[in-house]
Amino acid sequence: MSIQPRTARPVRIGVLVPLTRPGWVEAGRHLLAGLELGVGEVNEAGGIGGRPLELLVRDTAADPRRATAAVDELARLGVAAVAGEYHSVVARAAATRADALGLPFLCSSAVLDALTEQPTQWVARLPPPQSHGWRVYADFLLGAGHTRVAVAAEASVYWAAGARILRDHLAPRGGTVIELDARAITPAAVCEQLVEQRATALLLLAGFPEPAVPLVRSVRRDHRLAEIMVGAPAGQPEFAEWARSLGDDGTAIPFLRYLPERLGPLGARVGAALRERLAETPSFVAFEGYDTIAVLADVLRAHGTERADIAAAWAHVTVEGTRGQIRFSRGPGTGVWQWDRAPVQIVDRDPAEPGRFRIRHTG
Repeated sequence: MSIQPRTARPVRIGVLVPLTRPGWVEAGRHLLAGLELGVGEVNEAGGIGGRPLELLVRDTAADPRRATAAVDELARLGVAAVAGEYHSVVARAAATRADALGLPFLCSSAVLDALTEQPTQWVARLPPPQSHGWRVYADFLLGAGHTRVAVAAEASVYWAAGARILRDHLAPRGGTVIELDARAITPAAVCEQLVEQRATALLLLAGFPEPAVPLVRSVRRDHRLAEIMVGAPAGQPEFAEWARSLGDDGTAIPFLRYLPERLGPLGARVGAALRERLAETPSFVAFEGYDTIAVLADVLRAHGTERADIAAAWAHVTVEGTRGQIRFSRGPGTGVWQWDRAPVQIVDRDPAEPGRFRIRHTG
């Protein structure tokens, strides 16, 4: 009796990333670089029980409808799980659809608290929820003496949630949030409002490059606002495109990122590999991509490739990631499995050396 050779069918993971406008293409590129590096290392180590790990990548272009359609397609193609996405509103659409289909979704880089309308066993997330990170940012503002804070915000569930978190955290501590419509008024009018309202800080709750870049340029060139702090909680200054667009004007703008003060041996090794792959300094988003694969590979090896088994395994994850040990818990207010110890920093670009980041606060 002859034994027929077995074909090692790949274990497929669906990936959602913004790779075209209006999505933040640079964030998508960094996220995908981390995911691909992780997959390459898994396959070099023998894959998943001898089966190679394969990514099926779909471009969301920051469009929730495209993300929903992609989840449907990937489910039909038989992926074991879906991962990725940077934009919170898009991730919410993907998570909602994955929950409805009974398809595990590991959210790599989106922070909106309520990823699904109701609690679900199917969804887990690596970055901290927005309510945590933005409260840390509010504490940073208070510690720096900023109690009259203006926000130039666009119409979005994500931006509205951010403004609400800031307002709810600052108000009981003597702070005031002044809301300005970033699309309805010109950058010059924003400057007039900052002067009139006696704001000491302006936070950019707005997209890049429009309207964030014109707003920064306008404020930086107004001598009346020489002492005002410009901030970007959502992390726009993390990427090299910000520095290329704004030069010196883009420095000293504090933002949230999810890295520890010092990377351990794994993080340092992965960081060097990511730098070589990207030909630039890797962002925290690239590390999130790598950690996504580290978690999924551990789950697949230990619990198998069936979708229900993957979802049931979120509670048992203990993985050494690039930014610390990853475990999931059911945190209040999110309804998903959440890494509850993701590191949070507030950093900015050093005016003396725009390519260097200064840590301003940790939380």
